[in-house]
Amino acid sequence: MTDRLVVPGIELRERFSRSSGPGGQGVNTADSRVELSFDVAGSPSLPEPLRARALDRLANRLVDGVLTIAASEHRAQLANREAARERMAALLREAVAPLPPPRRPTRPSKGAKERRLADKKRQAQRKRDRRVDGD
Repeated sequence: MTDRLVVPGIELRERFSRSSGPGGQGVNTADSRVELSFDVAGSPSLPEPLRARALDRLANRLVDGVLTIAASEHRAQLANREAARERMAALLREAVAPLPPPRRPTRPSKGAKERRLADKKRQAQRKRDRRVDGD
């Protein structure tokens, strides 16, 4: 998953089924679709702080603490297995990544305020010049 964090293959569950899409008559016989599942909540390979972060960030994708990825875009089962593993790794890598530093609030500079007010005055004058007086 990352250079320091590795999920052992024994913790991943793969299920194969018939896939839709390309493959012609072979679609009806070959089990090329792959469902890859990983128990995030019960994984001993994830340290507790990372597990909590992953559970929080992946909450809408988890079913009973299990993350499932399906891949059926390739004709070959092996290619779908690789695609599912890559997507799983990318998703977990993103879920356990640390939060970015909080944004420090800033105020507009004096020059920016003056430019904004000057633009407003220019726009108001332009609209005043377009008016037709009723007299």
